[in-house]
Amino acid sequence: MPNPFTPIMQGMKITLGHMFKKPVTLMYPDERPKVAERYRGLHALKVSHNKAKCVACYLCPTVCPAKCITVEAGEDSNHDKFAAKYEIDMLRCIFCGYCVEACPVDALKMTGEFELANYRREDFIYTKERLQEKK
Repeated sequence: MPNPFTPIMQGMKITLGHMFKKPVTLMYPDERPKVAERYRGLHALKVSHNKAKCVACYLCPTVCPAKCITVEAGEDSNHDKFAAKYEIDMLRCIFCGYCVEACPVDALKMTGEFELANYRREDFIYTKERLQEKK
């Protein structure tokens, strides 16, 4: 007849083995998590010649399933279109990345920034100036 304590001892051996391994939890403000290269975080408008590359083609708000992007077009002295107003409501955004894929001029990208917490709802609306890529 097998010993009834053998399975219990085997289970305790596995449990104790896991207790003394490397900790799984990060001490967050001090230890930063490693963000994957393909992580879809905060959006950024790419800048070219000191202005955003966006040409206000309206493809990003069209493909956005959450309908969180607002674009209004403007026209400069050379009759080139540009985004006079570009806003993303991060409270509605589902970070799917469709806007980045749809952009024909590669003006939008998703960064690895994941700390998006704020205290006021108005701070979650990212304007063109806030979204422009920092150099």
